[in-house]
Amino acid sequence: MSVPLPTMDQIRDAAARIAPYAVLTPVLRNAALDEMVGAQLFFKCENLQRGGAFKFRGACNAVWSLSDEEAARGVVTHSSGNHGNALAMAAATRGIPAHVVVPEGAVLAKLEAIEKAGAILHRCAATTAAREAKAAEVQQATGAILVHPYANTQVMAGQGTAALELLRQADGLDVLITPIGGGGLSSGSAIAAHGIDPTIKVFGAEPAGADDTAQSLARGARIDHFAANTICDGLRTLVGESNLEALHTHRVEVITVTDEESIAAMRELWRSLKLVVEVSSATVFAAVLKQRERFAGKRVGLVLTGGNVDLDALPW
Repeated sequence: MSVPLPTMDQIRDAAARIAPYAVLTPVLRNAALDEMVGAQLFFKCENLQRGGAFKFRGACNAVWSLSDEEAARGVVTHSSGNHGNALAMAAATRGIPAHVVVPEGAVLAKLEAIEKAGAILHRCAATTAAREAKAAEVQQATGAILVHPYANTQVMAGQGTAALELLRQADGLDVLITPIGGGGLSSGSAIAAHGIDPTIKVFGAEPAGADDTAQSLARGARIDHFAANTICDGLRTLVGESNLEALHTHRVEVITVTDEESIAAMRELWRSLKLVVEVSSATVFAAVLKQRERFAGKRVGLVLTGGNVDLDALPW
């Protein structure tokens, strides 16, 4: 699904639109982590965003961009958890219905959060094709407006506001790193970052077991069939067509990390920053740890995308 990429003006408009509802999340520093990697690290804590993830930004912008007539029909999406929860919460701020298609194997804590936010759940198989087919079925039955988790201009613009904030909170960044799943955050962030400073180097962190973006960029063509095998449930989705286009245009480089590297990075963030972050979020720090020589001496911004961990499922 190809959609228009957001402009820098649209990202700025999104920031103003969501300001009454979204949290201005903090940026944390840690001397021990700086010393560990030999760089200055700036952690944008989107795990402290409403709903526990950056996804609220894009969902909120999309919901409040709808006309009154469109909004009255409600919204629908497919999501492994965080976007679904975000859309449910955003819909609640406008008093409209929300339907969320969830794949098998989604984190229980995320499903409970979606229901608590007031959305109606619809189950499907754990494939991108099944998710999209079920969402289309629900859309046809209800008349709801589809708010795609990443292939949506307003969603991408909203996600880009996290980088916009980070670059205002931490001047002079040399590098920006975000996780990559569907590509909404990474594409929006690249557009926002280069809209402020074209010299910033933008990286994406991707699980080795779901490295369709890295493979697509290397081949020069999008992979449209891929069986993800990673513990990073928020990053199992195929990158969108428009999102991949943005990553190519903005010369975003992808660093792949193993699940073991991401888990180790998550544990270190828990220990040092005293923050609960998802393993999907920890991929950005895992990428820096894996290739620390590339980031040595630089000012590095890392977006910690979410903190919705199912604590009951942890092996300790």
